[in-house]
Amino acid sequence: MPTRDDGHTGKRIAEQRKLARLTQRELAGRIPYSYSWLTQVECGARPASVDFTAAVARALRIDVTVLTGQPYVTQLQEDRLAELIRPVREALDLYDLGDDPEVTTRPAAELTAAAEDLCVQVRATHLHAAAAALPDVITELTALCWRAPATELWRALASAYRTAHDITVKLGFFDLASVALDRLGWAAERASDSCLAGMRQYFRALVYFREGEYTIGLRLIRSGHSFLDAADASREALAVAGQLHLGGSVLAARAEDASAAAAHIASAREYAGRVGDASRVHWLNFGPVNVDLHEMSVAMEMRHYDEALRQAKAITLPAGIATSRRAHYFIDRARVEMELGHTEASLKSVWAARRAAPEQTRYHPGARETVRGLVHLSRRTPQTLGSMAAWVGM
Repeated sequence: MPTRDDGHTGKRIAEQRKLARLTQRELAGRIPYSYSWLTQVECGARPASVDFTAAVARALRIDVTVLTGQPYVTQLQEDRLAELIRPVREALDLYDLGDDPEVTTRPAAELTAAAEDLCVQVRATHLHAAAAALPDVITELTALCWRAPATELWRALASAYRTAHDITVKLGFFDLASVALDRLGWAAERASDSCLAGMRQYFRALVYFREGEYTIGLRLIRSGHSFLDAADASREALAVAGQLHLGGSVLAARAEDASAAAAHIASAREYAGRVGDASRVHWLNFGPVNVDLHEMSVAMEMRHYDEALRQAKAITLPAGIATSRRAHYFIDRARVEMELGHTEASLKSVWAARRAAPEQTRYHPGARETVRGLVHLSRRTPQTLGSMAAWVGM
């Protein structure tokens, strides 16, 4: 059984607020939430949503992970995932050391295929398998790039760095995820690939989405588009441009700029209409369905929960959608249903996310806080909720 988490996010917020020598009213005056909302979160009567936590972190000038308690070390150790992080960290540090003659590499075509397969595994939320295979792929590709640099090899190495980013983000190692993005930029420059450069800006923008610095995030979105200005109007470039607009939509929503969010959604929908389902282009999941999912997220981030639920119910997820995206949909839907007091429906959505992607759901802070909120809202904790709470470490 997971170790009970008595240090919930609200308690950590209270501790950090006191270290900053702020009263509850003073902190409430610095965030776009009421004094009552803050007091309820601190005492555990209300879950700390990801947007609320980001706002507090920004006001206190600390990392979000200080408040969320990430990475969740106990669960990582139980799942034997913690032991996989150090080899990833070491592989990321090889980039500027030149060739290592002691490294035996697979053929270039085989390594390129291996980098692609890692993307597939992450989309399928096979995080343990992907994390275990990743260090060797990065190490071998790094050596091969130094021995016989070629555009396709640099692109494959950039893809492996992107996988390192995806895995470490999902497991809560955000410092290492930022290192992976730096390496992605390094490889993209050597590949002279404007689409990879634009994609990196998208992922960098999401860092500031998590941290509550939406102005910087939106600047990165604009920067990503500037990389693509020189690119041809290929399907790849259009898909990356569309994904940048989707990132801009949720950043603008968090910044409470409804018109900008709507404009980004409209632009993304135009690109999706031109490229169709481009989910396999850099494995960004871009396409009409992803635009619908982000439109729902925009309503949720602006706390228009009735509208978000209406949109959620109208979305039909295709059978072939990435497992990671399917689980994310159910996590978002669970939060919306919880906020509206639909506790049974919310719990069903959390279970749907768990069935689809257990590793991703267990380490998703939004899922954990939704479960905490459901526990508080339930007069009697049903067995299914108690089981879920224990599983996420409450």
